[in-house]
Amino acid sequence: MFMNAEPTSKLAEVLGTLAIQLQAQPDAATTLRGIVDAAVDIVPGARWAGISLIHGRRVQSEVPTDPIVAELDQLQTDLGEGPCVTVLREHHTVHIEDMSAETRWPRFAQRATPLGVHSLLAFQLFVRNENLGALNLYGDAAGAFTDESLLVGGALAQHAAVALVGATAVSQLKSALASRDLIGQAEGVLMQRNNLTGIQAFEALTRASQTTQMKLVDVARWVVEYHEEQMRR
Repeated sequence: MFMNAEPTSKLAEVLGTLAIQLQAQPDAATTLRGIVDAAVDIVPGARWAGISLIHGRRVQSEVPTDPIVAELDQLQTDLGEGPCVTVLREHHTVHIEDMSAETRWPRFAQRATPLGVHSLLAFQLFVRNENLGALNLYGDAAGAFTDESLLVGGALAQHAAVALVGATAVSQLKSALASRDLIGQAEGVLMQRNNLTGIQAFEALTRASQTTQMKLVDVARWVVEYHEEQMRR
């Protein structure tokens, strides 16, 4: 069932504006900046975000939204341990619900808590020639991240991976996303209709979710249903 006319009109206007803005993004670095900014805007519970790369024993910050993010990456380099290091090396998602109760990385948790960091989500991005990447989201309250946070953050991580690994992986990742769910279908619609890349289409969906205060899945459902309705006419 379609939404009433006012939210539908607002959503269409938001998506149209975002499509124009995203076409102007010039390079991967700008795209990554857009992804971490979008993460803070639309992932429930996210206060800070950044992308970490690992080079040997060193964790390097890329496009942090706040100096706290870079400080936490440096802390893990100094300690030789931490949730992002685990994500980078063991290739799985890490969720810390309450930093004060964390026992896996006690030294990291003891240093992170005074900075105001009380929860964390970290997503592994890619493995290539032993260079690893992760998207890290930090919350300023315990229990800040929800199932919606995992969904939106995971999808953002996939798009960050596209920007990081380059063109050789783009078609495979786009194919996986497009066949997965409503979000992938909505991305395809926006890519075709507005001449966007997969990353740009997803960012349009997530920013529309924030602006209209609708869940990401509901925005995607509207895009797909509206497209199908137009095709039937």
